[in-house]
Amino acid sequence: MKSVFIVYNQANTERVEYMLDKLGIRGFTQWEDVKGRGSVDGEPRMGTHTWPEMNTALMAIVQDEKVEELLSAVKKLDDINHEVGVKAFVWEILQMV
Repeated sequence: MKSVFIVYNQANTERVEYMLDKLGIRGFTQWEDVKGRGSVDGEPRMGTHTWPEMNTALMAIVQDEKVEELLSAVKKLDDINHEVGVKAFVWEILQMV
């Protein structure tokens, strides 16, 4: 099992949820109004007058065989509109109860 943590501009919320549905990934935890800045070229998302946009983040625990397909879908979404922004990070899940 893997944990896939996806951070994206709130403008992508419906697209990300649709992507999960199409891949058959049902369960996730979502955090709204996430502040941050991309490590390379991302615009800050701070919810301020200067940087008004905000991010959303979600984490889904997925079967190993779904990870590459999910990462491919995230990359495709980012390639379509790189300025809006979406990134995914993967962690190994050692135990779950």
